Amino acid sequence: MAGHSKWANIQHRKGRQDAARSKLFSKLSKEITVAAKMGDPDPEKNPRLRLAVKEAKSNSVPKDVIERAIKKSVAGDGDEYEEIRYEGYGPNGVAVIVETMTDNRNRTASNVRSTFGKHGGNLGETGSVGFMFDRKGQVSYAASAGDDDSVMMAALEAGAEDVESSEDGHFIWCEDTSLNEVAQMLENDLGESLSTKLVWKPTTTTELDLEGMEKLMRLIDALEDDDDVQRVTTNFEAKGALSKIVPKTRLCARLKRFAIQAQASRVLFRILADPRPTCGVWPVRARKLKQSAASLAAFSRVSVRT
Repeated sequence: MAGHSKWANIQHRKGRQDAARSKLFSKLSKEITVAAKMGDPDPEKNPRLRLAVKEAKSNSVPKDVIERAIKKSVAGDGDEYEEIRYEGYGPNGVAVIVETMTDNRNRTASNVRSTFGKHGGNLGETGSVGFMFDRKGQVSYAASAGDDDSVMMAALEAGAEDVESSEDGHFIWCEDTSLNEVAQMLENDLGESLSTKLVWKPTTTTELDLEGMEKLMRLIDALEDDDDVQRVTTNFEAKGALSKIVPKTRLCARLKRFAIQAQASRVLFRILADPRPTCGVWPVRARKLKQSAASLAAFSRVSVRT
């Protein structure tokens, strides 16, 4: 019985991971198809498509899936999607931006509103929280791409605004309108980046305790489970003692890759909140988790798929 139970747990866990991976691939494919329809199907001539393809590759989307998504736009197959941004407040007044891509705005609006209501939040009007964020371009590199000074110099020469460097890597910020040019210049100096994308960067933050973070993660999980939702961004930060632990710890590369692929914000939260020898994904020493857990900034970027 013990062996059977262990096998069943492995199969169940793998099933959840595969489902999350499939959902992520579907959302990235949708972005590629829409980007190709809006411009040239050649990524070299279509900046948005080039960024979408790069993001898909960074999340291990197979080449044939990417090519199929582009061909779908050329053939005119598939539904017509429109991009809609929803804004609202989560538990404890945390600002939340939900970016969607839908073929039925009434269905999406109803689902998003219902999800906010069920998890202690409320959906606001467009612009109700947008003023708390700036639209920015973000280019990320592994720490091995160079030391802090060399990356800073390359970023300044490329026209970037700011650089955040840590053991997790280098995060380079620039104006949203200049992301493509900055990314290309950085590739000339530093090589290919891990990811290049447009994000919402919080200008003000809302502190949350452990209980508040747990409530917020439930809201984020529920929103991300909706097929129409592409990205969810919040402006929370850890409060009190958590703020001393979370920003200074790092997440192991293996778990970070899984989190990006599966959008597993609940897994990340479990690690930060309850770093026991097993976290429901695979056994890892508690000491290793404390040393390797994500910084709050990186945790937010990964868990909300900015």
